[in-house]
Amino acid sequence: MRTLILTFLLALATAGQANVVRSAPEFSWPGAGNSKRSLKSLRGQPVVLLFAYSPRTGAFRKQLKWLKPVYHELAAKGAVFIAAFRAGEEGAVKSDIPFIVANNGAGVASAYGVNGDFGLAIVGKDGNLDYVTDKVRTGERIRDVIINNFQPQTEGRKQYQ
Repeated sequence: MRTLILTFLLALATAGQANVVRSAPEFSWPGAGNSKRSLKSLRGQPVVLLFAYSPRTGAFRKQLKWLKPVYHELAAKGAVFIAAFRAGEEGAVKSDIPFIVANNGAGVASAYGVNGDFGLAIVGKDGNLDYVTDKVRTGERIRDVIINNFQPQTEGRKQYQ
């Protein structure tokens, strides 16, 4: 009986958390011609954020391998890829996937609750934080998170137009 009550309370707490909408923490990076770009300017596009100590971190390189097979499908949905490095490294990421590199990587990672050597976050088209983890995920998992949030938003817009 005690186990049943604990299971019920845990399920209730989890169900309540599933409905919580959290806006993604805002940050900016230098754009072309000394302009400043921000996460808010990407509203309407899903954003895949990779946090790492540096681009040479093993988990970061492993995540790039997992993203490569689904990159074109995600790009067709307008996905933007951003890397934030806690070591403060800026510049190009050696990958076929075009990355924006956020300056102040340590601050951005901290705002998203990523304090270890690696993290992944997905910001939906609506600007809400859809997914955060400190684990490397398959490209299919990332695609599924984006599609499962992209589809209902698209359907919702059609319904209310």
